Amino acid sequence: MSPARVRRAVRESVSGLPREFWWLWTSTLVNRLGAFVATFMALYLTLDRGYSASYAGLVASLHGLGGVVSSLGAGVMADRLGRRPTLLVSQTATAVSVAVLGFMTDPAAIAAVAFFVGMASNASRPAVQAMLADIVRPEDRVRAFSLNYWAINLGFAVSSMAAGFIAEFSYLAGFLIEAGMTLACAVVVFAKLPESRPTATAREADADVGLGTVLRDGRYMAVVGLSFLVALVFQQGSVGLPVAMGRAGFSAADYGLAVAVNGVLIVALQIPVTRFIEHRDPRTLLVASSVLAGYGFGLTAFAGSVGVFMLTVCVWTLAEIVNAPTQTGLVVRLSPVHGRGRYQGVYTMSWSLAALVAPLMSGAVIDRLGAEWLWGTCAAVGTAAGLGYGLLMRRLPPEPPVPAAAPEQADTEAGVRTAQAAGDAARQQ
Repeated sequence: MSPARVRRAVRESVSGLPREFWWLWTSTLVNRLGAFVATFMALYLTLDRGYSASYAGLVASLHGLGGVVSSLGAGVMADRLGRRPTLLVSQTATAVSVAVLGFMTDPAAIAAVAFFVGMASNASRPAVQAMLADIVRPEDRVRAFSLNYWAINLGFAVSSMAAGFIAEFSYLAGFLIEAGMTLACAVVVFAKLPESRPTATAREADADVGLGTVLRDGRYMAVVGLSFLVALVFQQGSVGLPVAMGRAGFSAADYGLAVAVNGVLIVALQIPVTRFIEHRDPRTLLVASSVLAGYGFGLTAFAGSVGVFMLTVCVWTLAEIVNAPTQTGLVVRLSPVHGRGRYQGVYTMSWSLAALVAPLMSGAVIDRLGAEWLWGTCAAVGTAAGLGYGLLMRRLPPEPPVPAAAPEQADTEAGVRTAQAAGDAARQQ
């Protein structure tokens, strides 16, 4: 491809999105660039503090449990108080709790603060997703979610590499750097991001949206259940794969080399793949990506070298690239405009629960039955999720067209009424 075509493709990928989106994107990137603690927490607790691997696992579980707890509360906050206040509270609380965690020495205190770090850091997710849906036109949402997901992975790839060097110098420095960069995100939100929550007049038309509304929404909860299954599969890249490779005699460096393919491919392919899929049938994309994820991990049962492990990572990474923006777009499509925070909170909880269940699942299956059974289970779960998406979306109504005169923000009063009608129709199917 010529340089001119590359420049044109990049320009088309980023054009047409509102300025507020790019400030939110910048905040996401900066936040992930500073995400050191999650990367080296286990090493910090076992090597620097001298605690057992079991204790490190307990702290990781408490961190994940904090995320589960905050998902619903943060979704309610995003709807009631607004997206901007929720982001400010979440990011400020994350910065403070991460800095405090770096100074904790008592095991009980470390565990307690890690729980609060998990709560605070996860609380921003429903607000970010709801704000993205608020400020981006429906036809651009898959592209916007994809660009945001790309920023998350680019930031994580850089922070993962930097974490090793920072840890060699000082673990405490890593905690303080993450706290400082998270606080910088809060400053960006405060200075550059306006509130995007729908207007008071529009909210009155949808005032009865609560958590009970979400839980009674059968079609939406089915999507949440399917996203849990898909997340359970993808989590094996960080919990099942390193254990299985270690049992097979591969080193930590071998695992690092294999899993690094995931970040590299996402950074390299997320944008061009999104250009290919953004206007295609979401049902086909979700079915294909779920099955591809399952069998991508399933192929790991036949891997006997680092090179083959890397090939399997390529397969399920492609599934991840397709699944992430498509599934997030479906969540927005099925959410009432003024209940987006709550709906996104329940969706976020499905991934947090998967992060809790996946380590228990992989450990039990590998210990009792062997790694081959884990990879076979992944193939079965991916297939089940694909069948579920195929059945669920057979009668999904098309997204309403956007009026030609609509402004950049999709939630004008006319857009609100149209999107609300579509959401109501979807939930009545």
